Amino acid sequence: MKTKILITGATGLIGQEIAKACLEKGYKIHYLTTSKVKISNEDNYKGFYWNPKEGEIDKSCFKNVSVIINLAGASISKRWTDSYKKEILESRTQALQLLKETIKVYGFKIQHIISASAIGIYPDSLINYYKEDYHEVSSSFLGQVVSQWESAVDEFSNLKIKVTKIRIGLVLSNKGGALLEIAKPIQFGFGAAFGSGKQWQSWIHIKDLAELFVFIKQHNIEGTYNAVAPNPVSNKELVKAVAKVLKKPLLLPNIPKSVMKLILGEMHELLFESHRVSSRKTENLGFNFKYHHLQKALRDLFPFKTNYIQK
Repeated sequence: MKTKILITGATGLIGQEIAKACLEKGYKIHYLTTSKVKISNEDNYKGFYWNPKEGEIDKSCFKNVSVIINLAGASISKRWTDSYKKEILESRTQALQLLKETIKVYGFKIQHIISASAIGIYPDSLINYYKEDYHEVSSSFLGQVVSQWESAVDEFSNLKIKVTKIRIGLVLSNKGGALLEIAKPIQFGFGAAFGSGKQWQSWIHIKDLAELFVFIKQHNIEGTYNAVAPNPVSNKELVKAVAKVLKKPLLLPNIPKSVMKLILGEMHELLFESHRVSSRKTENLGFNFKYHHLQKALRDLFPFKTNYIQK
């Protein structure tokens, strides 16, 4: 019997890529979704409804499942009102609580949970080089969210389930996410770095990220791992590299922090926090990043001078 993997957040940007990588390796996918219209009933890709906020879950999603890949959580790329900040946190912790309690009550035989986390747990710094054993947690909103998110994942070990946490950096994709938001103004001649431009951006190509999740499952690895490419860059380098691949000039001065705070509110932290994060522990597992350097990653995502950045 083929291994069945239950994925939460499978219909999102990262989830779709991970599901695709799992299917290519011959795994069967069960996935949970809060949208009934996104439920499929294919042999290898079957959807089930849940509503963590209301404590609802279709328990058949666990049938013959041995591994959970957890990606559930509200997007952080919306304005952080007080009510939305609550949703960002609770969408992560409530989802994990519901999974854990359902497994416990019904005795489902789950062996391993591999959960998304984020490098936002590390404090903002231009000089630190963060490894997984760094224990100080960022005092920022995202740092506190990630800390509570990871604590909720750790509770699965009480059910004798192996726990793996994947701290994800800036995900590069041409189908959505941060890269397209960076590329859009550049495409139209309005690109610029943020603040000093010196803040570190630890990034990862979405294909490498998906392959890392599959690698962790295949090798039954537990622990905490950074999902970042081996060569982080500054914000200025990132913006310049995108402009070069798109064959567009950068004409504007750097955008001041005060301006973005006015436009985005507290969410402006996403653009100005600096995280230089190590991939060494991940590489020491034997995982090989296909996209080590930013230029190679960008050339793969934008293979020729493009005009399709329209989202």
